[in-house]
Amino acid sequence: MILKKITSLLFLASGLFTMAVSASPVNDLNVQNEVNQFRSQVPGLNPKALQLGLEAYTKATHEGLDKQQILTIVDYTKPSTSRRLWVLDLKNHRVLFNDYVAHGQNSGGNYASAFSDRPGSLASSLGVFLTQSTYSGKHGYSLRVKGLEKGFNDRAESRDIVFHSADYATAQFAQSHGRLGRSWGCFAVSPKIAGPLIHTIKNGTLVFAYYPDPTWLSKSQFVS
Repeated sequence: MILKKITSLLFLASGLFTMAVSASPVNDLNVQNEVNQFRSQVPGLNPKALQLGLEAYTKATHEGLDKQQILTIVDYTKPSTSRRLWVLDLKNHRVLFNDYVAHGQNSGGNYASAFSDRPGSLASSLGVFLTQSTYSGKHGYSLRVKGLEKGFNDRAESRDIVFHSADYATAQFAQSHGRLGRSWGCFAVSPKIAGPLIHTIKNGTLVFAYYPDPTWLSKSQFVS
């Protein structure tokens, strides 16, 4: 009887040790593996945006979000004249899209530097979003998003923040004007890629909009 109890305790201790070892370090290792997998494929992406985007994705999936293994990163450290939107296929380790995306009218000129989730701000918001359903509106085929970060982007739905096409989000517009046009806070993309992009990321994939804003970085549940 004593021997059985000792054996049971040993098995229990072994199981707890395995859980403790595998909990955090393995997740960190997986993120680092993903960073290593994509680094050479995304030379124009801010390394911090890639790192934090993958960390945010990992935390979000622990909450049961995004089972499609698709992550969109918008890197607002880059000017609007750069292809600063990336869509990553985390299952097959491929870059699906890398193109232009406009920022909000009151977020800045060629560079975005001011962000808000206030209604009527006409600014872009930071943080993690979850894509939802598509619809046909004044900009054609469009995609709703839900902001997951209270105080930073959780008013996205009421502000009508969506992915949509815009003639001012093209290479030609950037070359003519020295920057892209600006949205009212929406993720405006080129009409050439809007359809396939929206089709790829619709219905429950994650979007990570990055800028090294100290307040957001210190309070975000996904990156802090």
